[in-house]
Amino acid sequence: MKRSLSVVAFACLALGACKRDGGGAGNAQGPLTLAGSTSVQPFAEKWSEAYSAAHPGAQINVQGGGSTAGIKAAQTGAAQIGTVSRDLKADEKSLTPIVVARDGIAIVVNPANPITDLTLAQVKAIFSGQAKSWKELGGIDKPLNVITREEGSGTRGAFEELALGGSKVATSALVQDSTGAVREMVHGDPAAIGYISLGLVNDQVKAVKLAGVDATEANVVAGKYPLVRPFLFVTQGAPTGTAKDFIAYVLSPAGQELVRKEGLIPAQ
Repeated sequence: MKRSLSVVAFACLALGACKRDGGGAGNAQGPLTLAGSTSVQPFAEKWSEAYSAAHPGAQINVQGGGSTAGIKAAQTGAAQIGTVSRDLKADEKSLTPIVVARDGIAIVVNPANPITDLTLAQVKAIFSGQAKSWKELGGIDKPLNVITREEGSGTRGAFEELALGGSKVATSALVQDSTGAVREMVHGDPAAIGYISLGLVNDQVKAVKLAGVDATEANVVAGKYPLVRPFLFVTQGAPTGTAKDFIAYVLSPAGQELVRKEGLIPAQ
């Protein structure tokens, strides 16, 4: 069951220019709207399905748009809950952040690619544009086809901070606007490389090791895997009403068990 915003609500989210009546996290009237990170989106849809099954009258809309859009949606009241897949920036900290899960960022290649392990220095060289060919990395004699997320993506922001030391992905990289699109591009191109949520890795792509460390939940929990970020809900002030109740469910044992079942790491 996948829900989406109405045309009007989506327009508000896209433009960041209007509010619902009552606005913000405290508006308990009408449907509850979550908007933002496309990495968080599929998990938010799972939470909303489970919550709605226990609360038949609940109406929950889940929308993507990117983490920056989620920040703006929470700030303007276009959504009661913004979803974000990175730490908040200094100018965003007027919002109330709630960690609902943690996630690794997996470096993914086509399953036919013989490369199985990269160092962080190699990852930085690839995504900054310094490395040009797989041959430089001990792989096939083909140019690197680097796939990245768009500006404003929480996954991209976290990746640039964690893997590139704050540097930017090269402008030559091919830009995709969702985790699913990156995965599809890598799946269809033996010379491609990208990065996606660890929780969304499937048999379409292969997650490479980083300095010999597998991209697994166990290694994230043990602190061995280096690319780890928070999944956040953000609200304008303390959440109340349906928003508060929904967040309480997500953080409950049942909600956190769903986190683990879907391949994420529980918040605590």
